[in-house]
Amino acid sequence: MSAEAKTNPTLVGQQSDSLREAFGIAISQVAESDNAIVVLDADVAGGTGAHHFRSQHPERFIQCGIAEQNMISSAAGMAHHGLKPFVTTFAVFMLRALEQARLSVAYSGANVKLIASHPGLDVGPDGASAQCLEDLACMRAIPGMVVLSPCDALEVAAATRALADYTGPAYMRTGRSPSPNIHSAEPDFVIGKGRVMKDGQDLTLVACGVMTHRALVAAEQLSQQGVSARVIHMPTVKPIDRDLLLKAARETRLIVTCEDHSVMGGLGSAVAEVVSERAEAPVRRVGVGDVIGGSGEPDQLARYYGLDASGVYEQTMTFFQELDANG
Repeated sequence: MSAEAKTNPTLVGQQSDSLREAFGIAISQVAESDNAIVVLDADVAGGTGAHHFRSQHPERFIQCGIAEQNMISSAAGMAHHGLKPFVTTFAVFMLRALEQARLSVAYSGANVKLIASHPGLDVGPDGASAQCLEDLACMRAIPGMVVLSPCDALEVAAATRALADYTGPAYMRTGRSPSPNIHSAEPDFVIGKGRVMKDGQDLTLVACGVMTHRALVAAEQLSQQGVSARVIHMPTVKPIDRDLLLKAARETRLIVTCEDHSVMGGLGSAVAEVVSERAEAPVRRVGVGDVIGGSGEPDQLARYYGLDASGVYEQTMTFFQELDANG
C-alpha cells in the first residue's frame, strides 16, 4: 500500500478521545518517515491502539502472544541492532516483565519504549486483578527509565513523537476510556518539563494523566470558595521538573498532588522528594491508598476513591483549612 493511501484519523478538534487510540494513530504516522520503528504486541492490539500500526505497517508489527517477558527481551535485542521498538500491552501485564524491563532494557540502555494502556482505575469493571496502581512507582525506581503520563489524546500524540526522537529506555501510560482534550492542538512536548495550566497564589495542584483535567475542575471549585489554586500538569514523572516544583513551593503555601495511582511511589512521592529537600511548603497527596482496587465503572471508582474532581476539591479544601488552623 502506498504512503498516500495510508490515511489516519485526525485527533485535533475532538472533544475527547481514548489515549490508547491516540498512541496508535501517532505511532503509525511517525513510522511513515522512520523505517526503524517496530511495534511489538502481546495479543492485545485492539486494546492498546496498536491495531492502527498493524493495519498501516503490517511488515513491522510483531505479534508476540501472551509472553510479555519474551516480548521485552526481544525488543531489547532489536534495539541493539538499530531498530526502535515500541512495546505495547496493558499496564498490569507490563509488570509481569519488570525483571526484563530492568535488566534487558535499562541495564543495557536499550532504546526501547514501553507503552502501557489500561493504567490505574481506568480498567474499571475488570477489577483489582487488572488494575495497575503501582506501575509509576515500579518504573521510576528503575535507573535510567524515563516515565511519562500525558493528560489527553493530543498530548499522547505529541509525547509519542518525542519518544520516537528520544534515545533510551522509557515508559509511557496511555489509557482506556475517553478523556477530555485539555489542549486544542498537539502541544510542544519536552521530556522533563511540566506546564502551568492555571495560575494561582494560595496552593498548587500537581497532576498527571487523567487527573490533570480533574485538577483543573477542582481548581475552579476552589476559586468559588475564595481559594486561588495553581494547576501544574506534570506529564514527565521522571525526570521531574524540579525548577517548576520549587518555584511553586516558594510562591504558594501548599502542594497537593493528584494521580490515578497509589499514593506510594508515584507522582506524589516524586514531588515530595523534591520539595522536602529544597523548600518548606507542605506536600499532601491525592491518590489511591494502600489498598487493592475494586470493581466498577471508571467514573464510579474515581468517585469511590476520591479521585474525581469533587474528591480532589474536597480533600484539597480540607488540607488548606488544616494549614490555616495550624498557622
